[in-house]
Amino acid sequence: MILVLAIIGLRAFNGSLSVAEALGFATGFMLYIQRFFNPVRSIVLQYTQIQRATAGAHRIFEVLDTEPEIVDASDAIELPDVEGRVDFDHVWFAYIDENWVLRNFNLHAKPGETIALVGHTGAGKTSVTALLSRFYDIQQGTLSIDGHDIKQVRIDSLRRRMSVVLQEAYLFSGTVRENIRYGKLDASDEEIERAARAVGAHDFIMRLEHGYDTELHERGSNLSVGQRQLISFARAIIANPRILVLDEATANVDTHTERVIQEALATMLQGRTSFVIAHRLSTIRRADRIVVMRNGEIIEIGNHDALMALDGTYADLYRMTYTQVGGQQATEEAATRSWPPRADAPRGS
Repeated sequence: MILVLAIIGLRAFNGSLSVAEALGFATGFMLYIQRFFNPVRSIVLQYTQIQRATAGAHRIFEVLDTEPEIVDASDAIELPDVEGRVDFDHVWFAYIDENWVLRNFNLHAKPGETIALVGHTGAGKTSVTALLSRFYDIQQGTLSIDGHDIKQVRIDSLRRRMSVVLQEAYLFSGTVRENIRYGKLDASDEEIERAARAVGAHDFIMRLEHGYDTELHERGSNLSVGQRQLISFARAIIANPRILVLDEATANVDTHTERVIQEALATMLQGRTSFVIAHRLSTIRRADRIVVMRNGEIIEIGNHDALMALDGTYADLYRMTYTQVGGQQATEEAATRSWPPRADAPRGS
């Protein structure tokens, strides 16, 4: 551009071009150059975006093309309706080689029983529930539901009998109604509202701008943590599972929201075999049995009163967590006084 403009200038000075012609040539040349290079720049930018998209698509298809390690056996059967009896018989499990996470693990849950799993990080609590959902296969022993070895039943039929609520509630962009219906895709609007009422989510949903038709952002970022968790509870209960898994479902909520969730749990756990992993005493102290784990083994088992009388690991955890802060224990007891409700309890107790 400098060279061309210099030549035009020299010709204007020596009289070869008039001033008007020189200005016209210079303006025209600069506009043509700009028009020529703008598409070139756009092509370069588009090429950069294409390279990024190609790299992202490669990772996406890499995931989609991954062959699952856990597959149905060739003679797998459909798991029929079950009562919810769960039996871990001499189960050994390791994620890698023989670094055992569970060692000769034996646990038998009766239909409708609530089992709380307690222990320090790495004790194997989440592994127990992951095996129950058959996210992994055990190396030794058997794991059965109502006498059916879960390796011999179809995975989709197994998971239709279960619901899992995790510490982090995974919501999707879409309406509140669609997020709850994800637990049962053919659920009617009446079923969705009934599930929301059962877990105490209906009131806050109706306060949203469009009620059940309110659009949620990805991961439900326009809701509070407690509200997201209540919607995940509604999603779990609408599937009407026989077996329910709660993995630190109240870990990220405040005390007020936890009380609402306790009422929701009273509804959710009734008549269902439940496995509850929690460090908050308010979620586990009313369980039928509390299983204390260490290094993949059961070291104590019993209800809250029995384990406190034993004065062992559970009692130490209880005292360490709840008696070091004055008044906190009383608050927790007040929050859980009515959970789960007894059949002979007066209304409102």
